[in-house]
Amino acid sequence: MNSFTFNNPVKLHFGEDALEKLSEELTQYGNKVLVVYGGGSIKNNGLYDAVIEKLQEADKTIFELSGVEPNPRVETARLGIDICKKEGIDLVLAVGGGSVIDCSKLIVAGAKYDGDAWDIVMRKVIAKEALPLGTVLTLAATGSEMNAGSVITNAATEEKLSWGSPAAFPRFSILNPAYTVSVPKNHTVYGMVDMMSHVFEQYFHNTTNTPITDEMCEGVLRTVIATAPKLIEDLENVALRETILLAGTIGLNGFLSMGSRGDWASHDIEHAVSAIYDIPHAGGLAILQPHWMRLSVPVNPERFAGIAVRVFGVDGTGKTTEEVAYEGIDRLSAFWTSLGAPSRLADYDIDDSKFNQIVEHAMHNGPFGNFNKLQEEDVRTILQNSL
Repeated sequence: MNSFTFNNPVKLHFGEDALEKLSEELTQYGNKVLVVYGGGSIKNNGLYDAVIEKLQEADKTIFELSGVEPNPRVETARLGIDICKKEGIDLVLAVGGGSVIDCSKLIVAGAKYDGDAWDIVMRKVIAKEALPLGTVLTLAATGSEMNAGSVITNAATEEKLSWGSPAAFPRFSILNPAYTVSVPKNHTVYGMVDMMSHVFEQYFHNTTNTPITDEMCEGVLRTVIATAPKLIEDLENVALRETILLAGTIGLNGFLSMGSRGDWASHDIEHAVSAIYDIPHAGGLAILQPHWMRLSVPVNPERFAGIAVRVFGVDGTGKTTEEVAYEGIDRLSAFWTSLGAPSRLADYDIDDSKFNQIVEHAMHNGPFGNFNKLQEEDVRTILQNSL
């Protein structure tokens, strides 16, 4: 494996009493708190009232920013940044899923920057400082509650880009599986696809001697595969929600990528698609990632075959390594479809009319992908095969 330095400063409070920890966390910050949330589901499941009560008990002055989009927009982050600067906010509290947290990361970084927040996303500047950020998670999916990354969309330019900075790590994150019970079936499925996709992105690398992280990745995948069908049939099962909630966090908090560098090309292509069509991120991944896999098997057939056998139960007797590899990919795609995830771009009424624009967006930094370096024709092939 590669040499590495690991640091994850996020204090994670996990369990049915996790929200009780908010009170002690609030004592460490100043008086003014900006609460950021999405479309209002937290008001329906009681979480909004519970959080506000904790803030009032701590005698905090509360400001709010609602309406964060599923693909969070830089325009919304700018509104939050303006509040932070105008009101002298001491702590930003993101209450929601990964989109709310991603938006809040840009808010806390942008609040300490004199220019436009899009400069940070474009990596024209590196965010070296940020306001304190806390999170209360409501959706098992992105792992944003325990990492320093963020993905932001610019609707005006039809761009969707990832960025990150150590300054954007949350100071603390509160995860109570009971607050994910109200998540509807489709978003529950999207969340599980997303976390599995994150694991695949980290699993497919060219580093040798990584048995520990390989086993960890495969174990997380097997657990999600075993749990997912049960959960979609029993959405109010807190024990199943608990398992999936932790899987999402482990899936992208850095533990699985110690000593290696994953691929991430599937995410780059999906960002290019959803920047234009504004589709659910995980829905795009469910469509695109299996086709990236099929294109990439020749890079290292043994790695694909190994996960096919150990995770998807493919019997390799009498089959070539490549045949085992492709059968594993077929089983993955079938599994995601069985949960209710889309399998074709046509499921979102997407045709090839904007492929040139999507390819251009994906290639904006040149050839990309760490396991399989993609060229323009590769991106086009993946898109064409996804129709």
